[in-house]
Amino acid sequence: MSERTAAFFDLDKTIIATSSAAAFSRPFFAGGLINRRSVLRSAYSHFLYMIGGADADQTERMRAYLSALVTGWDVAQVSSIVNETLHEHIDPYVYSEAMVLIAEHHAAGRDVVVVSASGSELVEPIAQALGADHAIATRMAVEDGRYTGQIDFYAYGENKAAAMRELAAQQGYDLARSFAYSDSITDAPMLDAVGYGYAVNPDRALRRLAHEKGWGVLTFSRPVSLWSRIPAPRPSHVIGLAVVAAAVTALWLVARRRRRRLPGQ
Repeated sequence: MSERTAAFFDLDKTIIATSSAAAFSRPFFAGGLINRRSVLRSAYSHFLYMIGGADADQTERMRAYLSALVTGWDVAQVSSIVNETLHEHIDPYVYSEAMVLIAEHHAAGRDVVVVSASGSELVEPIAQALGADHAIATRMAVEDGRYTGQIDFYAYGENKAAAMRELAAQQGYDLARSFAYSDSITDAPMLDAVGYGYAVNPDRALRRLAHEKGWGVLTFSRPVSLWSRIPAPRPSHVIGLAVVAAAVTALWLVARRRRRRLPGQ
């Protein structure tokens, strides 16, 4: 049996109290990548997402729309915008409860993996800033430095679980002793892939399934700015260390109020 374990975190509405893709719609507009109509459509999609009203068909239509939208975008420009505006557009939305859990899992010797359907150009910088060890994200096809509009890997539904199993095989994780956290019924395969699944601020369908499966149900309600005191720009590894340090401090402050214990610790 492998001695290594991991904790897998969905990103949107689990680690951050927003949609990572929607959060960057305004800087993409400012950078000339999208027009005002696209910003409004992104806002509407974000609204559906946040209230849990986007069904599988709407999600698939939005995936196709976004795939067409990014066709021809310069990959280096996208990465530059994300890195330059990461603090402004993600910083205020990080759940302190999520950062406490990330710190706890690291303290227990587990790797932390961020798993998201958003593109890798968004997810990987966020995961690095959060101090995560790995990231699983959607990968868009690139040719001559620009997106072709094709998707090499869509990190959604069962694909998330398949990528988790692949990473576990590479890193030697024992998934039966590992953890996973998500808010959406579409991530049921992700939670089912590990020994300890947790529904975070779950939608109705996931809440029902969590009770059936015996998964834990958690409520995250305190998005706080953990990075605002870190002057930018900073090397990414320094940012990661600072965030982890902030999480450890947050853990000490809220320890007396916590009523839940993680199994296996």
